[in-house]
Amino acid sequence: MLDQIEPGRWEIRLRDGTRRSYPICVDNGRKLIQLRHDALNCERLVIDDRADEVTVQYTCRGRGYGRTSIRRETGRLVQIETQGIAEGLPFDFAAEARRTGDCGG
Repeated sequence: MLDQIEPGRWEIRLRDGTRRSYPICVDNGRKLIQLRHDALNCERLVIDDRADEVTVQYTCRGRGYGRTSIRRETGRLVQIETQGIAEGLPFDFAAEARRTGDCGG
């Protein structure tokens, strides 16, 4: 399912009432799994892998862990739910991610 997510510039919009959003450059859908542990080499275990949804649990030794579910609506729109521990603190959020264009060079 993650291979059907289009690479490019994506906007992650938190669904927490604040309307906060931030851009991210996605080279493949797997980048959306570890939003709170970006760029860390973590061990991953696929819990559920369906045509339109995937759930992955990951552990980053000494840095925390997380569990993320991604539901694909289209190759340019996904829903993300993730929770875990990062930098010693818990996180739990839901977000919508939408492709907005190409990544800048």
